[in-house]
Amino acid sequence: MTDLSTTRFLADLGGDPDPVETAEWRDAFRAVVATQGPARARFLLDQLSTLARQPAIGWSPELVTPYVNTVAVEEQPAFPGDLAMEEKLASLMRWNALAMVVRANTAYGELGGHIASYASAADLFEVGFNHFFRARNERHGGDLVFFQPHSAPGVYARAFLEGRLTEQDLAHYRQEITAADRGVRGLSSYPHPWLMPDFWQFPTGSMGLGPISSIYQARFMRYLAHRGLLDTSGRKVWGVFGDGEMDEPESMSALTLASREKLDNLVWVVNCNLQRLDGPVRGNGRIVDELEKLFRGAGWNVIKLLWGSDWDGLFARDTSQALVRAFAETVDGQMQTFAAKDGRFNRDNFFGQNEALARLAQGLTDEQIDRLKRGGHDLVKIHAAYERAARHRGQPTVILAHTKKGYGMGAAGQGRMTTHSQKKLDEAALLAFRDRFALPLSDEQAKALSFYKPADDGPELRYLHERRQALGGYLPRREAKAPVLPVPALASYAAFATQAGGKEMSTTMAFVRLLGNLLKDPQLGPRIVPIVADEARTFGMANLFKQVGIYSSVGQKYEPEDIGSVLSYREALDGQILEEGISEAGAIASWTAAATSYSVHGLPMLPFYIYYSMFGFQRVGDAIWAAADQRARGFLLGATSGRTTLAGEGLQHQDGSSHLVAATIPNCKAYDPAFAGEMAVLVDHGMREMLVEQRDVFYYLTLMNENYANPDLPEDVYPGVIRGGYRHARFGDAGATRRVTLLGSGAILREALAAGRQLADEGLAVDVISVTSWSELARDGLACERRAMAGEGGVRPYVEQLLAGSGPVIAASDYVRAVPESIRAFVPAGRRYLTLGTDGFGRSDTRAALRSFFRVDAASIAATARFALS
Repeated sequence: MTDLSTTRFLADLGGDPDPVETAEWRDAFRAVVATQGPARARFLLDQLSTLARQPAIGWSPELVTPYVNTVAVEEQPAFPGDLAMEEKLASLMRWNALAMVVRANTAYGELGGHIASYASAADLFEVGFNHFFRARNERHGGDLVFFQPHSAPGVYARAFLEGRLTEQDLAHYRQEITAADRGVRGLSSYPHPWLMPDFWQFPTGSMGLGPISSIYQARFMRYLAHRGLLDTSGRKVWGVFGDGEMDEPESMSALTLASREKLDNLVWVVNCNLQRLDGPVRGNGRIVDELEKLFRGAGWNVIKLLWGSDWDGLFARDTSQALVRAFAETVDGQMQTFAAKDGRFNRDNFFGQNEALARLAQGLTDEQIDRLKRGGHDLVKIHAAYERAARHRGQPTVILAHTKKGYGMGAAGQGRMTTHSQKKLDEAALLAFRDRFALPLSDEQAKALSFYKPADDGPELRYLHERRQALGGYLPRREAKAPVLPVPALASYAAFATQAGGKEMSTTMAFVRLLGNLLKDPQLGPRIVPIVADEARTFGMANLFKQVGIYSSVGQKYEPEDIGSVLSYREALDGQILEEGISEAGAIASWTAAATSYSVHGLPMLPFYIYYSMFGFQRVGDAIWAAADQRARGFLLGATSGRTTLAGEGLQHQDGSSHLVAATIPNCKAYDPAFAGEMAVLVDHGMREMLVEQRDVFYYLTLMNENYANPDLPEDVYPGVIRGGYRHARFGDAGATRRVTLLGSGAILREALAAGRQLADEGLAVDVISVTSWSELARDGLACERRAMAGEGGVRPYVEQLLAGSGPVIAASDYVRAVPESIRAFVPAGRRYLTLGTDGFGRSDTRAALRSFFRVDAASIAATARFALS
């Protein structure tokens, strides 16, 4: 079972053709270390490594080290706390977390919850809480901590002992609606800031989003510091994640950014309990080896935290490296079996593999073997790893912590294939858990799953509070207080758009011009964060390169090819644009960091992330949902939007669905403006809503790359633009008996206007409504409907007011028909309502051909109106 690619350092000496010479080399190296120190030894190794990379030799260094702790015993700092007290407190939290989940599922059987993940991570959390995780206060900006989502019960259990949650709160775990009905607080399943806005800071429940978000939060802290906006020195970003979670692409997608930016303010703790939901993470391999190789290759500092203090004596006696060899040859599936079995089994099957191992186990009882801790369960070893990580400079650090999933659950779940789904324990298992951690509970209390909290004035809680006070306060905690950021008058930066006078421009170009003007504002300008994935020139933003620069943590070390150009590429340490390369996941993570700065740092920022609309909600919709959960405030700009506007790019680039998806996110306000003036009014309103009124919403605006004449926008229609629609034009004889109303949004509004003129020439009276937001109209209708059902009379949906009149209504957009269909329920009774959209796959052709093909062009709209009147 040996994996030779990861165990070259353990090559069988029996294959050495000259063992005497090999011994001389080893002795010489040991002598260098002993007499001249590690620095000299590292220098010599670097020199030899350079020589060994010559092509004729074909050698490269192995990225995997032996399966032992990185921090040697002699390098461990003294443990700074009361070890016995911290172990006792951790045991109490384990019990309360277990009781919380089991009580909920015993009562209802359908609520779910997780015990085993926190059982494996409890000590990793506790060392952080007691010694490293700093809270935000008037003296310190605080650390940012991303918690493994399945371990949320343990975080609640700690908050209960701290007095931040009550016993009734714990009794309503995953019962948020029931709790509210009873006048108490329910606890969300995972970290959800939207549901617990004063508690959770970061949502991590969608696997993989926590890791990438933590990287970009760490980078954004550097961005704020380099731009002189905020002192972030002394602050860390800590992330506790699962080893199975590392399989998510988002978990791994930004590792090189973290090392390239030298984010030594970032520490990950990967809880390597070796088990996913259904079984081993790498049953036939070793996840720790795999991750070590991956992180080292990406340029991270790797600290392996594998074995507890009880193993130190065994390693000291192991002069033949029998343990190291055995670990290197034991795959994770077998290691999981060892975790699930007792001391006798481990004596026979692990230490019984050979005579050298058997000798090491002599003198140990079966119970002592059973209690040999993995590194992630030893507070002393964890502290040593964290301390090493906290003072490391020049690289991000990952701690690979070996734990047992379901630690302490014994036969009920420790290391078992079913442990992730274990939500109920019988009485024998509860008593065994009580005894395993020496909990001060009677048999009756244990069987009844009673929560336990020591006396407020007792030594346990005094210690708990003292440790947190020394670190600045309690965590997790979310703060939403931030100063109001003034917004300039609309006319000062957007008169060119609202008073366009028929000038031709695309809404994309109008937005870029508007953004450039906003960046010049002395108060708001420095707080704006322009973000692009890799399309700044596509969107016409190259003029901003010189105006505000592209952020680079090292400035610009080269002379760009286009240095003589007016629009030359310019990177700078204080650059304002975040140009993220071809990574929509990275760009949305940057946007989220900026959009939540008001709560994370108490510093409101205003991010504008512009991207191909097709690669927004469709590609990183999960990340946008997480931003919504985190109460983000900012603008997402879906440029080159619509299924018929980005003509030549074809199926994969044409967006016909983003407005449908955006409408599902409650705090996302989505608009499809047709003209520059509409777009400007929406940006202005959004800025005031987010920065002045400080509402937890974000805006999604679609922008087109099609140039056409833009009219002036009268001020009296501004409210309609914001509410979702207004009457833009009226054609024909107002007294005509044959009447029709045309609704259009975005680029298709112009098609509706052209259709209106055609129909007017045929003697019809035509109203043309510019729909700026189908989803806002639908939400208004639903809200009115709910109020009416509650007995509030006289409430009319805005759509009903907008469509007062007679005749059929034809609605068309550049999106699938489900978008205009969303307001059907609120169309006035008696008015026939027909919708046109771009259902199906996109294609490449001219705009005219595409609109004709999808039947959203002027001819099709007019034909549909005639059909409706027939």
